[in-house]
Amino acid sequence: MPIYTNWLVNWMIRCAEFTSHLARETLARTRRDSLTAEGNALAKAGGKPSAEVLRRAKRIRVLLMDADGTLTDGRVWLVSQPDGTTTEMKCFDAQDGAGLTLAATAGIRTGVITGRESPAMRRRAQEARIEFVYERCPEKIPVYEEILQRTGVSEEEVAYAGDDLPDIPVMSRVGLAVAVANAVPEVKRAAHYVTSREGGRGGIRETIELIMKAQGIWEKNINKARA
Repeated sequence: MPIYTNWLVNWMIRCAEFTSHLARETLARTRRDSLTAEGNALAKAGGKPSAEVLRRAKRIRVLLMDADGTLTDGRVWLVSQPDGTTTEMKCFDAQDGAGLTLAATAGIRTGVITGRESPAMRRRAQEARIEFVYERCPEKIPVYEEILQRTGVSEEEVAYAGDDLPDIPVMSRVGLAVAVANAVPEVKRAAHYVTSREGGRGGIRETIELIMKAQGIWEKNINKARA
């Protein structure tokens, strides 16, 4: 009888442990699904900006953005070379580039604040007429404040587009905070607007069109677009 009792107790303990583990997994899965659903709901809002978003966009004079995951698709290709070095490759979007060039033509100043350093990023910035390029900036607020001083604009006149957690401090201060569609849920919650297109796949172009259309300068600048 004592042997049977011990076996029964051990069996009940194992059942309790399994039930507890299952409950924790279910809770974690529910939280993940909730965040995903919230993020998807926010992303769907990107197709039709609200009156409040348009009001904010109408005041923008400077558009800042992250690089990896926002101006690119987030992937970083490291190609090994015969001499043992590596070459970094990034993927940019042609429509983003055309939009950035058009923004510069229309008088909207643009800039990139990124934690990485990349010759490809600097080359792309030159091609797309991006005025401010700050690399190796794991903390973005000091650079953001420097740009405010250099441009003389107010925070309400600045837009910032990002995709990941380091972008949130700047997003919490600007007049128009934009999350690209592939942004993490925390960034989407911090944003005034979530694009329908992903970073490196037209998210910045969508942001530029939002700003220029809100200001009534999109149509008049279309003929100035250059390949």
